[in-house]
Amino acid sequence: MPLYTADALILRTYKLGEADRIVVFLTRDRGKKRGVAKGARRPRSRFTGALEPLTEARVAYFEKERRELVGLNFVETVRTPLALMGASVPAGGGGVDEDALGYVGYFAELLDEWAQDADADERLYRLGASMLGALAAGAPVSPLARYFECWLLRLQGLYPESRSTLSDGAMAFLTASRSVGPEHVGDVPADHRVLRELERVHRSLISMHLEKTLKSDRVLHHVRSHA
Repeated sequence: MPLYTADALILRTYKLGEADRIVVFLTRDRGKKRGVAKGARRPRSRFTGALEPLTEARVAYFEKERRELVGLNFVETVRTPLALMGASVPAGGGGVDEDALGYVGYFAELLDEWAQDADADERLYRLGASMLGALAAGAPVSPLARYFECWLLRLQGLYPESRSTLSDGAMAFLTASRSVGPEHVGDVPADHRVLRELERVHRSLISMHLEKTLKSDRVLHHVRSHA
């Protein structure tokens, strides 16, 4: 049974038995995997703090032919959204932005929905990893989310060529997003109306493709309604 090591993004986890977790993670070179992290729910687990959504990590896992689940041997944290966002908050700034935390779950869930099992797509991996750098740089989450959605849809060939119904401001944002990195998306001129317009368009395209509403999308709406 071979042991593989890989750069990975943690996408989600869920409980298995009394002490274990199933971990869904996206590798740079071998696509999406699902693995069992033995004892991950125990207080002194070696996986503690390494399995939060969108954590970038170095993982080692055993994979047996014709088995759906791999066996996680270790997960070594490289970058975590919580630590990065905490570092980007100025002194006296009141801690990590709760809205940003909601978007971390949103990014991870979209990557999970789009990534294919055992089908490597380094562009998708790099898009997810780039969100960590942007959050660390303090990029505003609303334009960052529109940037992420836009590139995700483009990478999958789902962004329509004809966009004549979009406003000039929305078109300007989409054009600029082709030439700036996500950490600089806050420098692209886009007011609240433009961002909400793009949000509606992107969410419609995403829902049409996935044929469902994302759990993290509902969480974001809940956070907004109580802001």
